[in-house]
Amino acid sequence: MFGCCHQQLHSIHLAMKLNVFIICVLSMTLVTSLTAQKKNVPNTLSIWVNGNCGMCQERIQAAALTRPGVKTAEWSAETRILTVKVLGDKFSESDLHHNIAAVGHDTDQEKAPDSVYEKLHACCLYDRTLGPPTSANQQQSGRVLDSENLPLIGASVYWLGTNLGVSTDDNGQFIIDKTEATQLLVVSYIGFKTDTIAVKDGFDLDITLSKSVTLNEVEVRYRRKSTELSFFAPIQVQLISERELLKAACCNLSESFETTPAVDVAFTDAVTGTRQIQLLGLSGPNIQLTRENMPDVRGLSALYGMNYTAGPWMEGIQLSMGAGSVVNGFEAIAGQINVELRKPENTDLMYLNVYASEMGRYEGNANFSHVFNKQWSTGLLLHGKSQQRALDHNHDGFLDNPLSDALVAINRWKYQGKDGWQVQLGLKGALLNDKSGVGGFHQDQELHQGHLWGAEVATRRMEGWAKIGKVFQQKPGASIGLQLSAMSHEQKAFFGLRRVDGDQQSAYANLIYQDILGNTNHQYKTGLSFQWDKFHEFANNQWFHRNEQIPGAFFEYTYHYNKQITAVAGIRADHHNNFGFFATPRLHLSYTPGELSVIRLSAGRGQRTASIWAENIGIWASARNVVLHGNDDQTPYGLQPEVAWNSGINFTQGFALGSRAATFTSAYYFTNFSNQIVIDFDENPQQLHIYNLEGRSYSHSTMAQFDLELLPRLDARLAYRFNDVRSTYGNRLLEKPLLSRHRAFLNLAYATESDWHFDLTVNWQGAKRIPGTATNPIEFQLPERSPDFYIVNTQ
Repeated sequence: MFGCCHQQLHSIHLAMKLNVFIICVLSMTLVTSLTAQKKNVPNTLSIWVNGNCGMCQERIQAAALTRPGVKTAEWSAETRILTVKVLGDKFSESDLHHNIAAVGHDTDQEKAPDSVYEKLHACCLYDRTLGPPTSANQQQSGRVLDSENLPLIGASVYWLGTNLGVSTDDNGQFIIDKTEATQLLVVSYIGFKTDTIAVKDGFDLDITLSKSVTLNEVEVRYRRKSTELSFFAPIQVQLISERELLKAACCNLSESFETTPAVDVAFTDAVTGTRQIQLLGLSGPNIQLTRENMPDVRGLSALYGMNYTAGPWMEGIQLSMGAGSVVNGFEAIAGQINVELRKPENTDLMYLNVYASEMGRYEGNANFSHVFNKQWSTGLLLHGKSQQRALDHNHDGFLDNPLSDALVAINRWKYQGKDGWQVQLGLKGALLNDKSGVGGFHQDQELHQGHLWGAEVATRRMEGWAKIGKVFQQKPGASIGLQLSAMSHEQKAFFGLRRVDGDQQSAYANLIYQDILGNTNHQYKTGLSFQWDKFHEFANNQWFHRNEQIPGAFFEYTYHYNKQITAVAGIRADHHNNFGFFATPRLHLSYTPGELSVIRLSAGRGQRTASIWAENIGIWASARNVVLHGNDDQTPYGLQPEVAWNSGINFTQGFALGSRAATFTSAYYFTNFSNQIVIDFDENPQQLHIYNLEGRSYSHSTMAQFDLELLPRLDARLAYRFNDVRSTYGNRLLEKPLLSRHRAFLNLAYATESDWHFDLTVNWQGAKRIPGTATNPIEFQLPERSPDFYIVNTQ
């Protein structure tokens, strides 16, 4: 019996050992499985990174994605927060900060080298005085958890008695700037008791909140301005954000400057229905218009080209007045406008927008994007327009605006490779058709027989581009990039019995290399460029052909002295197959006496070949006889190129009125043409004469602008601009016709806490000179000047 019991006990003992063994194996398997699962679950990390625009966004995200373990990276220009998802145990947060600082952007833990920061594009030179301090002993970090050690996302953390606060991220973590005012940190979260902690130096905080029926929340927000000016960039650039574009019901690029005092926007005439922009009192063709720093609106598209970019496509605009950088070419005379389109890797998966007006104008926009993996992403931008309602409010027999149809599409791709390589590809197509003239002419089946006077412009355009670049990660600040583009533009038009056709093929290449010379106070950009344009135009009952080939080289040197003075000197050398060799020097100087003060000087030369028929297509709607005074068979139209020297000074001062931030900006620019193509409406009311300038032509432009936050969420912008623009017509120095010398501007913008926006814009334009009609019969004579007028827009 004893042996039997002993045998049973032995069996039980073995069974228990077996069970323990099985439990241990299962436990180890479960732990291993959970550990493996945990390693395969991406963690989210948010850090603060300083920057400005879409180009900053591309650079920051590219730097983050080169770190091992980083699967996705998304940076917001509004919040300056970079959010990354990391997977695996190879990820190092300190390496992430180092990578981003190495490409020129300060983070909350590491400051970028000055040499790298100073070599960023002008629009990327962010305000380094903003944001968290870069020294660790000036910050307090910690986590906020609930009683079960789960992170509280979005908990408010702020210093007692101050407005300095932050919110916790997806892991319940926070980093807040320290203040000398107090060492008491307040932590609150909806549904939990608010806690106050005395902070001791050198300790990270783990704060556990207990649940409560008392609901309190504190949220601190920083409102970025819709238009910003850098106090550090040597070239003054206005950064016009998407929020600024929303202040007006703009539908395309030409309608995007209603709230920008520096730019004049006006309809050219009721026949073309297009809007011309003017800068420094000079017409749009004198402004270099680029898309992501590549040539965009030029040649045959000079008048209609701004209609090819829809408002919902744009993520921001950079506007600079006067001489620009030689890296971007030699054509800028009055300034440069660069448009940044939405990037496929960080835009909405699908965005739909529609517009309708009582004038019968209907527009639709659709933006799509898809991210395939961390290397490849693509975006599709679509725009359609139709306006078929014939309007004649003044009963003069002519349509008030053209009847039109348009379809424009862009497909772009982006590749983010390893070792700093990046490739962008794009394809754009545009189909447009505009009709205008006598009401009812569009129903006439024999337009060309002149039964009813009418005009029609049909455009077919296709373009493609590529941007290839590499950042040398082992040599911070050094990079090389290649820009390529090609375009084909066909335009068929008639104005009554007058035929105006054009065909343009263009190609562009720009190779840019940048680095430092010796130390970080000396930086340079250098490269080679090539521009090719081939035109065939039929106008004034004859054909005009031109084939322009312009190879060039450039060098731009930047010098920094004592962090207060910056000089940017550039020179281009180009050779035009018709006009020969020419040089383009440009110089920019900036002096920063204080953190909120900056004085800038600029001077430079600009040259361009005018496309006289495309830039003045509305002249064919009149009965004037067009007389072209071209006498050189070897040059386009027999005329010489337009050449001008521009110099300017501007001053920006930031200050506080009470507790409200304010900015005052003043500027003066002088543009002097050594040669200009004159469009002379004054010599004879029955004729239009086109010839090279013989005499003086210049523009004096002065502007003052004041921006102030009047009340919380109520912004005001007040501006005045004076333009004195004169040219020699025949042997008389006269004001440029149809340009107001005086303009005053007021914009009020209010946003509620519930995200309702209200905007009011008031423009006053002074009298304009009307071309002389004194030789007409009395009943057909016009006054010498137009009346002044107001335009008020609200939404």
